[in-house]
Order: sequence, then structure tokens, then C-alpha cells
Amino acid sequence: MRDRFRDSESSKMTNHVKTNSIIGQYGYYLYLVMLSMLSFVATDMYLPAFKSIESSLGVSASEVAMSLTTFLAGLAIGQLLYGDIVRKYGKRLALMFGLSLFMMSTLAISILDSMLLINICRVFQALGVCSASVIWQALVIEKHSPIESQKMLSNLMPLVALSPAIAPILGALVLEAWGWRSIFVCLAVTAIILMVMTVYFVDKDRPNKLAINTSTNQQATNTQISFTAMLVNRFYLGNVLIFSACSASFFSYLTLWPIVMDKFGYDAGAIAWSFVPQTVMFIVGGFSGKLLINKWGSETALKLELGLFFTTSVLLGLFTLVFEMTSIYPILVVFALQAAANGAIYPITVNQALQTFKGNATKAAGLQNFIQVSCAFFASSLMATFALYGEVAMGWGSLDHLVWSSLRFIGE
Repeated sequence: MRDRFRDSESSKMTNHVKTNSIIGQYGYYLYLVMLSMLSFVATDMYLPAFKSIESSLGVSASEVAMSLTTFLAGLAIGQLLYGDIVRKYGKRLALMFGLSLFMMSTLAISILDSMLLINICRVFQALGVCSASVIWQALVIEKHSPIESQKMLSNLMPLVALSPAIAPILGALVLEAWGWRSIFVCLAVTAIILMVMTVYFVDKDRPNKLAINTSTNQQATNTQISFTAMLVNRFYLGNVLIFSACSASFFSYLTLWPIVMDKFGYDAGAIAWSFVPQTVMFIVGGFSGKLLINKWGSETALKLELGLFFTTSVLLGLFTLVFEMTSIYPILVVFALQAAANGAIYPITVNQALQTFKGNATKAAGLQNFIQVSCAFFASSLMATFALYGEVAMGWGSLDHLVWSSLRFIGE
């Protein structure tokens, strides 16, 4: 017993030293940024390689687009797994398991020649990366006050937004230098780096024997809130639905945009650079959202930003369904403005949702991400199915997401 106490105190002191020195603080912040970006980088980095994968494997554009859809399917399922894994084995072991699975499946993709097998590995790749996408949010929520968490999320999420711009650009550079397979090798190396950082920055939790042996001891579940209890909480679910609708709109864009640009004669490099404007605007939106929160509060700021999201959704529908599209620039401008709205909406809705269940932040984050990714998966599947219709499918999808995002306010 005395040894366990000594180990616990030693772990706390070590973590205090790691995160309270200047290097430790910035290192830990970088670690959180990398964890939060990993799933987006795994999604975006290979987008410029769509055409190259088509020609290399002799498959259609729809089949390649489906690789994004299968990834989202795994991403949705995996979100629900890590709440219990963390409760039983701790955050460090959960992260090491997930990052290892991500690394191995990513390396497998880099050597496969079958699109079917690649899509299967994309599912396992997504299951692994879920550990990062769930646990980084829990690390922020559980260790900081609501106000501090809001500030951290508002600072982190605009940086996370760099991934849609940086990842495709890096992917295009790697593609040009070494081919599309090397993109996945780079992702595997990133996972290895994060595994090393996890050992350094995340405390080694002891396995929770009560949680593991739930069949013989119910004490471990007494303090746990069920998924059903979370779903019937209107405030939690409303914020999650807004977050999910905005995310679904973004993934609809990701699924179809390379195909639309290819239709207009743009190459992989141009496709990669086309993600820069929306990324810049996402960052601008994130910091402007902080200003709105400071002046009028989070609820008013959320309604103002949703107004911008609704406006851009309607404009996108007009540009793609009513007027004939002769240039990509109107859509680029509209999505940049929508990205600004999302940059403010994401941190507000995530913080409000997870603060509702602060004591079960990992589980709440898992359910939130499951709903978000399920919506993104559904939207991406629909867009991939109608990929031949390009911007027209994108327009209908945008109008659909407008309805989803308003559900929280119905009945208020």
C-alpha cells in the first residue's frame, strides 16, 4: 500500500515538473495539438493523391472517394470504445494501443495493391486514431476549469484547423517526390513520434481492477453515466448536433472537392493549395469567436456564428443548384466564410457539451465524436455515391446540414 502511494506521488511530481517548466508547457501544448490534428491529417493528407491512386490501382473516382467514407465509418465506431478502455487501463495505455494500431494499419496501406484491402485497413487506421481524437479532449476538460477549458479549446482548435491546409500541401509535396504510398509512411512515422511523447507527457495509470471485473463488482459502474443518460440531456445533445452538422458540411466538401476541381482541370498541387483559404478563415473565426464570447457570452456568440453558417449554406445551394457553375471561386469564397463560422462554433459547442459531464469527459467526448463522425460518414457516403454529380450533390448536402444545425433551437 505504501509503495502504491509512493508511486502515485512520484507520478504526480514527475508530471508537475514536465508540464510546469517552460519547455514542458510548450511541449505539452504541442503534444495536444498533434493529438488533436492526427485524425484530420490522416483524412486530408492523401486527398491530392486521389487521381494518382486511381491510375496506380486502376480504380474509379468513386472507389477512391469511398476510402474516405470507410475511414469515417471506423472513426465513428471507435469513438465509443475508448471511454471504457480509458476507465479500465488508463489514458496512457489506451493511447499506446490506439497509436500502435494506427501505425500498423497505415504501414499496411503503404504496401497494398488492392483497393478493397486498403479500405479495410482504413477502418482499422480510423479505429486506432480515435484514441487521440477522444483522449486529447478529456485531457483538456478534466484538468482545467470551464473558463480555462474554453480558452484552451479556442486556442487549440484554430491550430487544428491548419491540418486541412498543411496536410494536403505536405501530401502533394510527398506525392511529387516519392509517390502516394510514401504519404502513409509519413503518417506512420508521426504515430511513432506521438507514442514517444505519450510516454513522456501522460501519466502511467494503474489498471482499474474494479472496472475490469464489473461482472463481480458493480461499484465501478456506480459513478458512470450511461450513454442513454447523455442522449436525453437536451443541452448536451443540442450542442453535439450543431457540432455534427457543421462537421458533416465540411466532410461533404472534402469528399467532392478534389473531384470538382479535377473536373475544372486543376492538378494535385492546385487541389492542395485550395484548402488554404478556408484554413485561414477557420483560424480567424476561432479568434473572433473568443472576442464575441468575451463581449456577449458564449450563447449569443453561438447564435451569431450559426447565422453566418446558415447564410453560407443557402449561398452554396444557390451557386450550385440555381446558377450554372462556370468557376470554382464562388464556392471557394463561400466555404471560406463557412469555415470562419465553424472556427467559432466548434470550441463553443464542444466545451458546452463536455462541461455537462465533466466527471465523465472521456465517455462524453466519445459519444460526441461518435455522433459527429456518424453524421460525417453519412454525408460523405451520400456524396461519394453521387460523386458524378459533383457540385450539385455538394449543394443539396449543404442545405441538408442547415436543417441539422438548427435542431437544438427547435422548441425553445
